[in-house]
Amino acid sequence: MTTILTFIHWNPSPDIFHIGSLVIRWYGLLFASSFFFGYFIMLQFFKKEGIEVDKLDTLTTYMVIGTVVGARLGHCLFYEPGYYLSHPIKILEVWEGGLASHGAGLGIILSILIFGHRNKLTFLWVMDRVVIVVALSGLLIRTGNLMNSEIFGHITSLPWGFYFLRASNPADALDPRHPTQIYEGLGYFIIFLSLWRLYYIKQGKPGPGLFFGLFLTGVFGLRFLIEFLKEPQVGFEQGMPLNMGQLLSIPFVVLGIYLVYRARRPDA
Repeated sequence: MTTILTFIHWNPSPDIFHIGSLVIRWYGLLFASSFFFGYFIMLQFFKKEGIEVDKLDTLTTYMVIGTVVGARLGHCLFYEPGYYLSHPIKILEVWEGGLASHGAGLGIILSILIFGHRNKLTFLWVMDRVVIVVALSGLLIRTGNLMNSEIFGHITSLPWGFYFLRASNPADALDPRHPTQIYEGLGYFIIFLSLWRLYYIKQGKPGPGLFFGLFLTGVFGLRFLIEFLKEPQVGFEQGMPLNMGQLLSIPFVVLGIYLVYRARRPDA
């Protein structure tokens, strides 16, 4: 009986092309495209609800700054504080990699608090719409991680396991791994489609905080579960019952459950 090899040998280059010393990478392109697609989805929301489009341009600027700064500081301070506090100039070297979704979440929340205050829009109104496009961004960013052959899972015998042949540690390429980037990305895509559909079912008028709460519960609940399949991102996570990603997810899930409960109350 012939045995058919079903594992996937994953070996794409993370680079798309070079222009002199400039390198265009899949991760950067997908990260940037999340803002591109997000802008046009938010544009439909603003037009449907009669909000000035000029405010969307301002919101996009706030979101870009909040996402990049928050994600970078989140990685540096949550995962490798000793190194980056000793080499603070390295925090600015975003092109070297190192972004954390929990930090991005905090950065987005802070930027929208400032935006809402300056533009006389409530925080929950903005968040209930922004999280729809943020869920889509999660799919694009995890696809970028897949192209980088990073943030993969434990060894698996399942037929869809990936040999990540370009893993930064050559030993990690010797066994098939859970493609956790795909698991997480597909989960985010389902959350995006569900919230987008629900927006139109609700005629653009959800209970304040409903979509934000569903997003937090779904995204960070999913993240908490998938972390059980992932390899530790940093050394200090070895031996921890819950890793840093899971510990940081718990407050977001709790907040999400509270917001959903609050939005569904009869007096909400």
